[in-house]
Parts: sequence; C-alpha cells; structure tokens
Amino acid sequence: MSVTMTQTTAQPCHLVIEGEMTIYNVLELKDKLLAPLDQCAQMEIDLAGVSEIDSAGLQLLVMTKNEALARGKNLSIFGHSPAVLEVFGLCNLESFFGDTVMIGSAEYPRES
Repeated sequence: MSVTMTQTTAQPCHLVIEGEMTIYNVLELKDKLLAPLDQCAQMEIDLAGVSEIDSAGLQLLVMTKNEALARGKNLSIFGHSPAVLEVFGLCNLESFFGDTVMIGSAEYPRES
C-alpha cells in the first residue's frame, strides 16, 4: 500500500492510493488521508490503483469525506478501481461521495 501526494499552488492536493485499503492498513492510511486536509482547501483522491478494499477501507473513505465537510474543504474521489466499484455498489454508496462514478464494465452488474 502506498499513498503519494502532489500539490501545486493553483490546484487541489492530489493523492494517489495504490494497493490494499483493508483492516490491516487503515490506521496507517488514516493519517495519510487526514493530514493533507490541514494544508489543502481542495483534495482529490485517485483510487484507480486500489487492488482490494474492505469495510474498514470504505469506512475510512466515508470518515475522510465527512471530516473534509466538517472542515469546510472539498474532497473528490475519482479513478474508481474495479474493487472500489464493487464495494461501492454492494453498499449502494456510488452517489454518497458526490463524484462521477464510471461504471464501464459488466463485471459487476447490479440488479434493481
């Protein structure tokens, strides 16, 4: 699991998460996701490299979004990997984060 952050003065902070977002590493991830909220008015999280996510990883994303809102910051999530799309779909959270979720694969069909 790795988290990299880039920031330019005119653009939002950009975090890229690669690897697993599971109960085994959410404590480490928590600090890496919350710390930039102190420095950034806007933050983007790229989840394209997330290979596995469980309920603990999902809770971390929800907590980060809520913390950003509480601090008056903007947080967007993009690049949803198949693992992230599956968990968002199972929990019906595609719209919770307020971001566009690209569902381009029939790999995870949803029934209405």
